[in-house]
Amino acid sequence: MRRILTFILLMLSSSAWSKELPVVAGVSLELAQYRAANISNVNYRLALDVPADVSADITGNVQITFDLASMAQPVQLDFREEQEKLRDLHCNGREIKIDFRNEHLVLPVSALKMGANTVQIGFVAGSASLNRNPDYLYTLFVPDRARTAFPLFDQPDLKARYDLTLDVPAGWVALGNAPVTAVTEQGDKSRYEFATSNPISSYLFAFAAGEFEAITRTVDGRTMTMLHRETDPDKIARNVEAIFEQHASSLAWLERYTDIDYPFQKLDFALVPSFQYGGMEHVGAILYRADNLLLEENPTDAELLNRGSLIAHETAHMWFGNLVTMAWFNDVWTKEVFANFMAAKIVNPLFPGIDHPLGFLIAHYPGAYAVDRTAGANAIRQHLPNLAEAGQMYGNIIYDKAPIMMRQLELIIGEAGFREGLQEYLRTYAHSNATWPGLVSILDRKTPVDLKTWSEVWVNTAGRPRFDVATAGDDGPLLEQQDLSGLGRVWPQRFAVRELGDQSPAGQTLESVTASIPWPLKVGNDTPPVIFNSDGMGYGLFPARFEILTKWTDLSDLEKGSVLIDLRENMLEPGNIQPAEYLQALIGILELEESQLLLGLALNQAVDTLQTLLSPRQQATHRVPLEHALWRAIEGASDGGTARLFFEAWSSIASSPDQIDSLNKLWAGEITLEALQLSEKDTTRLAEILAIRQPLLAKKIIAAQRARIENPDSRRRLDFVAPSLAEDVAIRDAFFDSLALEANRLTESWVLDGLSNLHHPSRTGDSQKYLGQTLELLQEIQVTGDIFFPTNWLTSSFSNHNSDQAVATVRDFLNENPDYNKQLRMKILQAADKPTRANRILSKSIK
Repeated sequence: MRRILTFILLMLSSSAWSKELPVVAGVSLELAQYRAANISNVNYRLALDVPADVSADITGNVQITFDLASMAQPVQLDFREEQEKLRDLHCNGREIKIDFRNEHLVLPVSALKMGANTVQIGFVAGSASLNRNPDYLYTLFVPDRARTAFPLFDQPDLKARYDLTLDVPAGWVALGNAPVTAVTEQGDKSRYEFATSNPISSYLFAFAAGEFEAITRTVDGRTMTMLHRETDPDKIARNVEAIFEQHASSLAWLERYTDIDYPFQKLDFALVPSFQYGGMEHVGAILYRADNLLLEENPTDAELLNRGSLIAHETAHMWFGNLVTMAWFNDVWTKEVFANFMAAKIVNPLFPGIDHPLGFLIAHYPGAYAVDRTAGANAIRQHLPNLAEAGQMYGNIIYDKAPIMMRQLELIIGEAGFREGLQEYLRTYAHSNATWPGLVSILDRKTPVDLKTWSEVWVNTAGRPRFDVATAGDDGPLLEQQDLSGLGRVWPQRFAVRELGDQSPAGQTLESVTASIPWPLKVGNDTPPVIFNSDGMGYGLFPARFEILTKWTDLSDLEKGSVLIDLRENMLEPGNIQPAEYLQALIGILELEESQLLLGLALNQAVDTLQTLLSPRQQATHRVPLEHALWRAIEGASDGGTARLFFEAWSSIASSPDQIDSLNKLWAGEITLEALQLSEKDTTRLAEILAIRQPLLAKKIIAAQRARIENPDSRRRLDFVAPSLAEDVAIRDAFFDSLALEANRLTESWVLDGLSNLHHPSRTGDSQKYLGQTLELLQEIQVTGDIFFPTNWLTSSFSNHNSDQAVATVRDFLNENPDYNKQLRMKILQAADKPTRANRILSKSIK
């Protein structure tokens, strides 16, 4: 009977794909679905030879074995490179002609067989995702960039085992997904052989190799190795133990929460200079941006919390994303939301002195609102016809809004039921792939609430509600949810409100599940101010009265954070909150507040308000009081973390003659700060600021700073960005023009630093001419860059602009390109939202 059923399934599968699939660029959803249904038991035996000369080719050989369940179609392997890089091809023991079309190596049916197949390919590796540097390299294959390096099935639901061999320059250290089984010296090369990996998706396959230092620690019975390139031994010494301990404690917490032991062979990590992301969760080989883990002296509470959260996030991915992986990248948000959601839980016991609900509020709400308020807002779950566009799925919505949504979901189900549902989900799909509807069907059994309907609004549509208190009717005042898109949606949610003077610190919890609900408090201009979303759980544009800031000391820290976020959102609408008055109020708050988390939020708002929401005349009025307030705060800070917060804000705006004099003396070491020790990174930042503030001295300042730098990676970075700091506009123009070449965009974080220099708030008059070409290059940026690069390319360019010309540049570009890529169009609208709102606010203030 089983054989009959198998035969029937194979026949059905074959008939469903009777028409030959087209060979199209990228990895289409149709191709991925066919391969997932008919290809299994995949193994890659990959050998790469990495030369010492960074300009020389990396050559390789890959043996791919797989089981084939249908002969209805040729087999397409993915390889986004030139055909000339394919050297030879053997299939099932015989050489066959290379058929290469539209980024695919096509294996003819005549060379294949039912069941086990073996393909052998000699090739020259593509370099787009190998991130080669003079003395190290690392892979970054998410979401579909493994195919830029070697031929394979590049889709998340064809998990495979990898057997990796690396020949690297002698003396290099190498790290991969699986443990090293042998290292042999062969003349000027070292050969690293790795054990067979666990079954993993192609985007999680990774290795790093180079001149790294290795540190190994055993914590609570777990042995882990960290690779780094830091040259400052003191920086290593003050960070290394915390890094290992936080990995170990995160693993232990996740094992308890999931009731599943760590599911892979080992866990190591590499700290990479100028890494594109904060971190990337490759199985057993996490890559981090070095600066995010190796903190300077006097770190702020936010920096410490961010490091802990980042480690917890990447560690949580070992279960959520790596053990259970999304079937297609339209559900990439599921792995990210659980990593962020779990990280918020994991860090709580690690930082008992921090207000974690406030930390969650500040970490997620401003970022989520920054997208959801725009005309380019996207849903959490999106349609993805081709994996080539998967990078566009990433952004603030999946990292910031989705965790907020997940907290509301946990409120509905309850913590215990929610945890049980996740444990069932992980057990059901372990070492396999899942979809969001699959998880919803599990969680739906834990609650009487219809989660499919609930999910339709929260997950499948974009935007946020607006809340208003309606005038009194027969049933009294009502709290109304308004869907500003006109679709009549309601976002079911729970949150608290508190009227100042109410003796209950928790306020009253409201369940907003319909378009309007009874309002439990008084209404009127003479009533005490109300703190909407006083528990930080709600989501939307809440009413906010400016006068509530006069009651600052009566608010809890969480209420203060909620009030600051809501006031800024109302100011950007724009409403009745004037930026100049708000900035003045923020200066007063900075002199009162002690919480570093709140200070960080208020400082970010103050600096941005000054630089982008005030007219030049208003800036002249308010800059000096803010500069002096920040300098006094630096001098009066009782701890290094608080001093660093004020110092970074002050140095970013200091432009008055006496303030520039202080900047120069700090940079030169003629004066010091009692509570803050400046590092090489700090003095480099000061040098860049001084080069912009004192353009006639820019060349001299940068040369002097370069001579001070000891870390070679930091020196290379400064050399790259130096033209963006030049006094000569023609040199800056040439730097921007150079970014049109892909070869000049390889280290993306350097590119973004250079763009930020070009578009510094004091230079927007000169730099707005770059905005049109910035938009013209966007499609190429999306094709050649990593997942966050298109968004960061836009925000680094547009965020400080507010002119009529900047707004018109976006409007004209979109009007002239009505058929422009939908996803990239949304990214443009998201990036242009802040300049557009700032322009509108300034237009009104001038009138």
